[in-house]
Amino acid sequence: MIADKSIKELENSSVALTVTVTAPTIENDYKAALQKYAATIQLKGFRKGKAPVSVLEGKFGKAIREESTFNTIEEALKEALQGVEDKYKPLSFSTPELQDEETLLPFQADKDITFTVTYDVMPTFELPAYKGLSVTYPKVAVSDEAVNAEIDKLREQNAMVIDKQDAAAMGDIVTVDYVELDDQNNEVAGTERKEFVFTLGSTYNFYQIDSDLVGMKAGEEKTFSKTYAEDSTIEGYAGKTITLKVAVSAVKFRDVPVLDNDFAQDVKEEYKTVEDLVKATREKLQKALDAKLEQEKLNALSEELLKGTTIAVPASMIDLEIDQSWNRYVKQTGLSEEQILQFLQFQQKTKEDVTAPWREAAEKNLRVQLIMDKIKDTEKFTVDEEELNKALEEQLKDVTDESQREYYKAMIEDDMRFQKIAPFLQENNTFVEGDEVAYEVFMSQTYGA
Repeated sequence: MIADKSIKELENSSVALTVTVTAPTIENDYKAALQKYAATIQLKGFRKGKAPVSVLEGKFGKAIREESTFNTIEEALKEALQGVEDKYKPLSFSTPELQDEETLLPFQADKDITFTVTYDVMPTFELPAYKGLSVTYPKVAVSDEAVNAEIDKLREQNAMVIDKQDAAAMGDIVTVDYVELDDQNNEVAGTERKEFVFTLGSTYNFYQIDSDLVGMKAGEEKTFSKTYAEDSTIEGYAGKTITLKVAVSAVKFRDVPVLDNDFAQDVKEEYKTVEDLVKATREKLQKALDAKLEQEKLNALSEELLKGTTIAVPASMIDLEIDQSWNRYVKQTGLSEEQILQFLQFQQKTKEDVTAPWREAAEKNLRVQLIMDKIKDTEKFTVDEEELNKALEEQLKDVTDESQREYYKAMIEDDMRFQKIAPFLQENNTFVEGDEVAYEVFMSQTYGA
């Protein structure tokens, strides 16, 4: 079938595969297609399957030749791909694309056909030095302020909301009805809001009227003017003066419990004193800090590894990573993809506007993953048979099909091998504390990103 084939490496881990199919193969497939149609098609003036091939070819020959030749090309491509080196096998998510299709048409009888497809392959690269490196990571300690802040959160979570008879103050929770008035003190349609609840000082209200409500009591009503600055972020109100009518129906305050032994025992029975609560809180924060520091060590090491090699990540691999990130994003919002797309359309944006900034990080993550995978294969990490069987028993207890079990077993085993990379790198490299970074800063962001 194939007279010749060649592969040319392109940029970003893609290749061009050129294949020549012999004329006899093409003609045999074309004649077989004619015979198939002749046996099934019904032409005017002939019984079904009795029309001469010559008549059928005269009426539909061009279309049948085009269909059969593309089928021949597809089969030739499958044969060619089976014979290429492993490094030139296409990625499972990269579909070979036929190039310059228009130059192949119309197909001519008794002629060889040479076609080219392009597709992405697994990147090849030299593994950088990954042992004996010295890596710096930030010096961070759990501060007293962090411990106090965490305990204050607990107190806030255990606070009781109580009706307040006095005037509202910042920090109080108010329930209000409000509406905008025009120049004749008539209510402006569409601006009315009933039983709106928010905390004064939070600014979680459209008109930003927190300070205007300070001093009001439940049952009071107030009409006032409000002028917005020229640089106000309230859409449509910059530089405008409006009149609002507000009625306060409820004022409540949060009764935050005192930090004492009783409160400590309320949090957890085993805490007998405030000191017990403080100690346990510090230990919890330290555990979270240790976990993030370990991740930061690996991040810092990954940066060093990236400096030591160049990896051309194919576009299809990045596209797949972006799609997975998008699916996670949709899931996190709690909305359907259709709802999100409609919302973006309302903002005159597209899915691509959202995902475009993700590409750089996605490519970087893939480069790190490729390096880690290669380290795993180079070091030939082994998995304890007993641990593997235990994992299989837990994860595949409902899978009865043997072929599926083998498939998942290979995935689970490979994942267990992958989990050995981090401990291996920590044991074989040196990590040195660097500049001190505040606990709150370190825990609130991806340090060094």
